[in-house]
Amino acid sequence: MRGIESSGDGLFSYIRLEERVPQDHPLRAIRLLVDEVLDQMGYRFEQLYSKTGRPSIPPEHLLRATLLQAFYSVRSERMLMEQIDYNLLFRWFVGLPIDAGVWHPTVFTKNRDRLLEADVAHEFLARLLGLRRVKRLMSSEHFTVDGTLIDAWASMKSFRAKDGSDEPPGPGRNGERNFRREKRSNDTHASTSDPDARLYRKGSGQGARLCFMGHVLMENRNGLAVDATLTHATGTAERDATLTMLDRQARKGRITLGADKAYDVTDFVGDLRARNVTPHIAINGTISKLGKPRKTAIDKRTTRHPGYAISQRIRKRVEEIFGWAKVQAGYVKMKVRGCAKAEAVFTFAVAAYNLIRIPKLLGAVP
Repeated sequence: MRGIESSGDGLFSYIRLEERVPQDHPLRAIRLLVDEVLDQMGYRFEQLYSKTGRPSIPPEHLLRATLLQAFYSVRSERMLMEQIDYNLLFRWFVGLPIDAGVWHPTVFTKNRDRLLEADVAHEFLARLLGLRRVKRLMSSEHFTVDGTLIDAWASMKSFRAKDGSDEPPGPGRNGERNFRREKRSNDTHASTSDPDARLYRKGSGQGARLCFMGHVLMENRNGLAVDATLTHATGTAERDATLTMLDRQARKGRITLGADKAYDVTDFVGDLRARNVTPHIAINGTISKLGKPRKTAIDKRTTRHPGYAISQRIRKRVEEIFGWAKVQAGYVKMKVRGCAKAEAVFTFAVAAYNLIRIPKLLGAVP
């Protein structure tokens, strides 16, 4: 029998928003973790906001919406607000009532950026990993570190001489700019769009681009990110950021740290040993023009142990974190300007990666 089409213009709905989301939906387990972390951060939110004035968007709504943007690869805040407006699953996760109006994209962006500037992202990640059932999933002895380049939200045409001696781009929306025979460096030039961006080349034969450098410290048991930071793109940024992240960790006893050959530097290895860290670093055996191999800082005191080979095998998993943050979360190119905002956004993307994996790991633990 043919069904009769009926109008969908009913005035009332008698089904709660909670009932619209299936009980086995993956976001339910993630929402429980997020709510537990946000409850612990309530005192921090009280310190960030004034007691007087017009109420702003609740910080819990801002952070849940930012997580959704990473989970579902929403490429802009305007599209995110559109999804929250008519997507019941998004409304439920954010905590927005079904009759409430959605925020203007500009209002949402300004409120979120102001919140993330207060180092909330690092605290969110730390409290997530500090949950009792989550701590059981992580190793406290074996870690891996690595860095990756993330393009800045600035074009090469914005990389101008600091003294204004070079010619400006031509008129129009995408004006011409001739860089031929012009020597440019971070000492003499800076981006007018994002002064914190640095011109950096990953290797020989590759083009230089304006970018930042993101860093992740990963534990080796399940490959969860225990810390993240973002810095200027420099030749020593990876090693400097590693020491900073290690100093932020509350640890007891000796630990191991796996890394690629870019970290095979004598001074850096000495700094690790001074911090009671065993450097499981890949040997940089680059051959010089004279045919001599480069002197390595890693000797048989480290390489003779079976744990060294295990660390070298596991350290490649850190690339999964970078791949997810760039492809799924959409941060192959930053959507904010300034190193402080970029660091907060990158750290929150790493926290979103952990939230994707933790419910699956908890389900596998007996």
